[in-house]
Amino acid sequence: RLYCLSIRGKLMADHVRQQIRNQVVTQLTGLTTTGSNVYDSRVYPLEDGNLPAILVYTKSETSEPIEIGPNRTSERILSLNVEAYVKSTTNFEDTLDTICKEVEQAIAADPTLSGKVKDCFIESTEIEFNAEGERPLAFGTLVFLTSYYVQEQNPDVAV
Repeated sequence: RLYCLSIRGKLMADHVRQQIRNQVVTQLTGLTTTGSNVYDSRVYPLEDGNLPAILVYTKSETSEPIEIGPNRTSERILSLNVEAYVKSTTNFEDTLDTICKEVEQAIAADPTLSGKVKDCFIESTEIEFNAEGERPLAFGTLVFLTSYYVQEQNPDVAV
C-alpha cells in the first residue's frame, strides 16, 4: 500500500519510514528459505506453519536538520530490524545462518531500496535460541541502518 487518505480527503503518500519498511518486505519476499513468510511489524506469535519466517520492524529513528529555513530538510537515520525465525529439531542454526545470508544479499543487491534511501547497510546481527517446547526456536535480529532525507512539511516524500 503506497497511499492513505488524509483528514481532508486528499490522497497522500505514506510516511517515508513506512515506504522503506514496505520496500524491505518486498525485497525479502521470495527468498529461497523463507518464501512468502515475510511480515511487516507482526506483533502476534508466528504459527509453526508460517516458519521459517522473517519479520520487518522500524523501531527507532534519529533526525538532524541539514538545511535551515522554512520547510527545512533533515537527514533521518532509521534503524531497521529484520528478524529471522526457525523452529526445528535439526540444523536450525545452519538454517538461520542461511536466512541471514539471503537477507544480507537481498539488501546489498539494492542498498538504496528502490531510491527510497541514500544507503542501507548492516550494522549488527544478534542470534538467540530458545529450547523450550518440542522443537528449539532459533532467531536472529539483523539491524540495518538507513539514511534518507525529507523536508519537514513533507515526511512522505524522500528527497
